[in-house]
Amino acid sequence: MIKFLDLKLLNSRFEAQFQDAYNRFIDSGYYILGNEVKTFQNAFAKYCGAKHCIGTGNGLDALVLIFQGYKTLGKLKEGDEVIVPANTYIASILSVIHTGLTPVFVEPDQETFNISLSQIKNAITSRTKAILTVHLYGQLADMQTINTIARENKLLVIEDAAQAHGAQNGEGIKAGNFGDAAGFSFYPSKNLGALGDGGAVTTNDEELATIISKLRNYGTSSKYVNDLIGYNSRLDELQASFLNVKLPMLDSDNLKRITLAKFYQASIKNSKIVLPKVNDNFSHVYHQFVLRLDTRNDFQSYLKSNQVETLIYYPIAPHKQKALIKYKMLDLPITVAIHNKVISIPMSPVLPQTDADKIVELINAY
Repeated sequence: MIKFLDLKLLNSRFEAQFQDAYNRFIDSGYYILGNEVKTFQNAFAKYCGAKHCIGTGNGLDALVLIFQGYKTLGKLKEGDEVIVPANTYIASILSVIHTGLTPVFVEPDQETFNISLSQIKNAITSRTKAILTVHLYGQLADMQTINTIARENKLLVIEDAAQAHGAQNGEGIKAGNFGDAAGFSFYPSKNLGALGDGGAVTTNDEELATIISKLRNYGTSSKYVNDLIGYNSRLDELQASFLNVKLPMLDSDNLKRITLAKFYQASIKNSKIVLPKVNDNFSHVYHQFVLRLDTRNDFQSYLKSNQVETLIYYPIAPHKQKALIKYKMLDLPITVAIHNKVISIPMSPVLPQTDADKIVELINAY
């Protein structure tokens, strides 16, 4: 069986370094917000080109803390509207709802799957205060245009960069350094994945960074001094030590993903299948390689019968989920169509070429 993502193989490359990191962690005697977290925060901020990085418990919390931080600073208030992509993982939308803000669902571009720029403009009202953009599947949204729209309308721009570690535009600006703040996830399957949960906020806003640093740790400014009604959402010290091991390999791993994606693009020849539309630079780091076809379920069964695992990101649109039942009547046909047709094939920096060859052969024979 060709696994969709072989995490054991992916992480076995670092086993000796992980052991050293674990020993260093144990020997430190400092297990919460210690030197490993500080080291990672500094390194990841530098990597993204941002002034600040604040480690959090997970990617959802990173977004929640951004919105709560801006509410604390008075830049957002209860009920303010936040434009969100309708075509995303539900966590993007949950972050808005959890902080008492109002999500406004906007359809995606049919080719890139990212938020439609024209529909952003149509969705802006007097109550709109922010745009949450998602770099879906690892491809940057059009941040230059989004930032222009935001400036013209005095809106905050928040990046959900959970799938886009290392994605950059033609000028070398990376995900996490385009908007006012960005949320990252280090879930194990991400391009930069921990061995458990983890997340981070990046920002150039010093005031916001200070607030989020307090909010993630019970709202404390110093031990037992609570300035804010905070949360408990700190990047784990052990996970930070593992991320410190893996971060130096992120660019080379992304390059391997891009190389595999180019192979797929050049080799898959099947009129039933629509391949991803991408730019010819590093704006897509292929967290997922997503195909689109009308017979998605039959195609998935076909590959499974031939020992190839696939996954669907995502089978149910957020507004069709039971949890978001109040939004079920929204008319979002492009989003629904995408969720009914997309399927992801194996994409990994450690996928053997023989497996990639077999995948292409099977797809072309479908």
